[in-house]
Amino acid sequence: MVRRWGPALVLGGVWWWAVLRLLLEPEHAGLVEGAVAAGGWGLSLLPVHVAAAVRPERPAGEPGADRADIST
Repeated sequence: MVRRWGPALVLGGVWWWAVLRLLLEPEHAGLVEGAVAAGGWGLSLLPVHVAAAVRPERPAGEPGADRADIST
């Protein structure tokens, strides 16, 4: 579990550090903080929730079971 959540927590911490540094000390923040903050914000816009769903087959007697599922 650490292998899975470790990098996410570290990257999330780095992003928060960059955002807080930009908000609290903008005169000392540099290109790196801006790039990290913008990159993290840009990643949040990706539709990662869109994925193919595996749906169970309908029983033969259920309405619509003979139709092909054309939704994507």
